[in-house]
Amino acid sequence: MIKVLLLCGNSQSSRIVYNSLKDVFLFELVIIEKKPSSKLMIKRRIKKLGFLRTFGQVCFIFFNKLLSNIDKGKIVKLLDKYQLSDEYFPNANIKNVSSINEPDVVALIKSVAPDVIIVNGTRIISNKLINSVGVPMINTHMGITPKYRGVHGGYWALANDDTQNCGVTVHLVDEGVDTGGVLYQDTIKPSSEDTFNTYPLHQIAAAIPLIKKAIVDIYNRDVKTQPGIEPSILWYHPTLYQYFYNRMIKGVK
Repeated sequence: MIKVLLLCGNSQSSRIVYNSLKDVFLFELVIIEKKPSSKLMIKRRIKKLGFLRTFGQVCFIFFNKLLSNIDKGKIVKLLDKYQLSDEYFPNANIKNVSSINEPDVVALIKSVAPDVIIVNGTRIISNKLINSVGVPMINTHMGITPKYRGVHGGYWALANDDTQNCGVTVHLVDEGVDTGGVLYQDTIKPSSEDTFNTYPLHQIAAAIPLIKKAIVDIYNRDVKTQPGIEPSILWYHPTLYQYFYNRMIKGVK
C-alpha cells in the first residue's frame, strides 16, 4: 500500500479525509497541530486588516457558532448522504504538536518515510519544513484557486454570483497561501437549503476522489499541474455585516 502521512488540525474535515482514505492507503502517522492562539491570531489580523474589519469578523465567528447549532441536522444528513465519517482518527498512530513547523516534525516525518504527505487545516507550512522532508505535500482547499485562496472559497464564490467557480482544489503545497500548483479541481452545486456550514461538506465529498487521484499520481511519479482560475485573490472570514448583506440581498446563507 502507498504510505501516507497526515499533517492536520483536529477538524471535522481532517477526520473525514482520514476516514475516507484509511482503507485505501496506509497511514503511517497522523500529526495533529494544536489550534493556534485566538488572541494572537486576532492581533495579527488587526495589524493586517484593521480593527473594525477584524471586529466584524470576530462578531461573525461568534454568530456562526449559533448557526452551526441550527445546522446540525443538515450536517448529519449530508454526512449520511455522502457516506462520510467524522469519527476521531480510529486506530491511527497519532502525534500531537504545538506547531506543524516545530523542528521535531521533520524528524517525525523522516522516521516513517511516507510516499505522500496530506495537509489539512494547519497553519501556513514553513519553507524550511517543505524543503527538509523531501516528500511531496498536497492540500485540499475549500475553493477554486488561485481566485478563491484563503478561507471559505465556496461561500465567497456564491456571494460574488460566481457559481461556476464554487468548488474545491487539490494542490501541491508551497510556502504561500494556497498558491501551490493545481492538481485537480471540481465544482459543487449547493441547494437553496445549504448554508455557510454545509457548503464545506459538499466540497470535501467532491475532494475525496481528487485526493485519491493525486496520491496515486505522486506515487507513480506522474504529477501534472494545471492552470488555476485567475485572478489570484486572498479571502478572509466575512464580517457580520457582510454575512447579513449577502444573506438578505443575495440569498447566500
